[in-house]
Amino acid sequence: MTLENNAQYAVWAPVPDEVQLVVEVDGEERSFGMQPAEGGWWVCRDGDAPRTPGTRYGFRVRTGRSWSTSLPDPRTTSQPDGVHGLSELSATDFDWTDENYRGIALKDMIIYELHVGTFTPEGTFDGVIAKLDHLRDLGVNAIELMPVQPFGGGRNWGYDGVDWFAVHASYGGREGLKRLVDAAHNAGVAVILDVVYNHFGPDGNYNGMFGPYTSGGNTGWGELVNFSNADSDEVRAYVLDAVDQWLDEFHVDGLRLDAVHSFDDRGAYSIMEQMQQVADEVAALDGRPRSLIAESDLNNPRLLTGTEFGGYGLAGQWVDDIHHALHTVVSGERFAYYRDFGSVETLVESLRDGWFFTGTFSSHRGRTHGRAIDPGKVSAAQLVTYTTTHDQTGNRASGDRPSMNLSPEQQVLKAAVIYASPYTPMLFMGEEFGARTPFPFFCSHTDPHLNKATREGRLKEFAALGWNEEDVPDPSDPATFESAKLDWTFDGTQERILDAYRTLLRMRRELELPYPDLATFEVTGGANWLSYIAGAHGEYRLVANLSDTEVTVPFGGGLLYSFTEPEVGATQTRLGPWGFALLAN
Repeated sequence: MTLENNAQYAVWAPVPDEVQLVVEVDGEERSFGMQPAEGGWWVCRDGDAPRTPGTRYGFRVRTGRSWSTSLPDPRTTSQPDGVHGLSELSATDFDWTDENYRGIALKDMIIYELHVGTFTPEGTFDGVIAKLDHLRDLGVNAIELMPVQPFGGGRNWGYDGVDWFAVHASYGGREGLKRLVDAAHNAGVAVILDVVYNHFGPDGNYNGMFGPYTSGGNTGWGELVNFSNADSDEVRAYVLDAVDQWLDEFHVDGLRLDAVHSFDDRGAYSIMEQMQQVADEVAALDGRPRSLIAESDLNNPRLLTGTEFGGYGLAGQWVDDIHHALHTVVSGERFAYYRDFGSVETLVESLRDGWFFTGTFSSHRGRTHGRAIDPGKVSAAQLVTYTTTHDQTGNRASGDRPSMNLSPEQQVLKAAVIYASPYTPMLFMGEEFGARTPFPFFCSHTDPHLNKATREGRLKEFAALGWNEEDVPDPSDPATFESAKLDWTFDGTQERILDAYRTLLRMRRELELPYPDLATFEVTGGANWLSYIAGAHGEYRLVANLSDTEVTVPFGGGLLYSFTEPEVGATQTRLGPWGFALLAN
């Protein structure tokens, strides 16, 4: 809602019977009356209510006879004292210097996912700025920040956020995020924010005292957001306005939409389609691409299909199937959702088709799953692939990384399979040097009962998967968080892995390795090996040994790069255990 000319403050609050504005003046809270307005809104027209940047304010609501304590604004843009404190009016101006940055389309991105609090010792946006040179030298041109909206306490993955227009204060707040975006753009690096619009976190979520922001039902992380029931128009506006803020005011290049398969979205117009319309409108203002990337477990190409074909038109989505197929072949793990994978054949099919389940039976789900991609409507670049993510690492009992269990040869082999493919690649922080620190789940809820419930829930979940209880660290223990911080001192083995990652990413860029046509993308394989074409005209080929014994692959050519020492001939290549070779045909 746009404030009326004579209104100082406004809040959407159809639930309470009465609302008061609370403003902190000289260290004391003063109350001001609010009047009901159209559509469940309340406004304050009292000219004595201070309204300057830095003013602390909130609301009290009365439902029945009871008045609440002072609550933060559901649309707060700043929470300097945490999710339970008063809101702060923040200035929107910033001295941007990124006017020469023209943006990066998803198809041209090499994405690096990171958690601000554990990426550097500082755990801040400024700490990330200090590592931009490392990322550029690596070959990365986009960073994806795990959620930075405020959450209870000081340590969290970020998926417990509650104030969707604000930025977590200890990371650097709004100004810190803008400094990072500005610095990244001046370094030629795009910035993507991971945002959570399927649930609110449990700590500091007061929105339900104002309006029906949730609709019952549960995602497993929290109640479903109300996208389809009564009063959902205002809830949709709440989300769409947040999308607009990040893409426009903050100059962010894109959003990663968490778990869109959990949306309770039954309208004729999907909230994702509406988000894409906002992204398109913002992109039209400055000519920079704005990319929306879904996390989806549906294997539904409709998310990626253009609106002209009846789809939602999103720029991309994460693809777990390729990760699962590659992980199981290299690691040998076959438990839980990995049991549908584990053979070279599943990896070949996943790479060839974009994902494995295309309307086929999933033993893990006990049902048919997914739908085939139409290569005429969805491009390979719309599928974001990876060797690991925060989920695939952190949702293990101890948060152990692949690099803590695999040899350097296995790690670099997995990277080669992903980075020479036609899909948009993503790295998870630290994998480029074989990080030896774990990334377990951590939190620091302000309510000890929430911390206890979180720990018990994790133990129950991992017990069902066969993990030992002693392998699961306490998420609320500060030591769990500290263990997740990257160690930026490398030994010789890690330097060798880092050099391989730099080489692979440089070759992807300089040789233009992604094959452009998913309809004719050729992937073949044998019992222990696979091969696929690469390059704009199929002029390159990757061959890979997915076993711990030597294999001969029936393709040869000129050797461009290998981490090991293959024997390359005109028509065949002999690869040692977990070896690969990038060849020129």
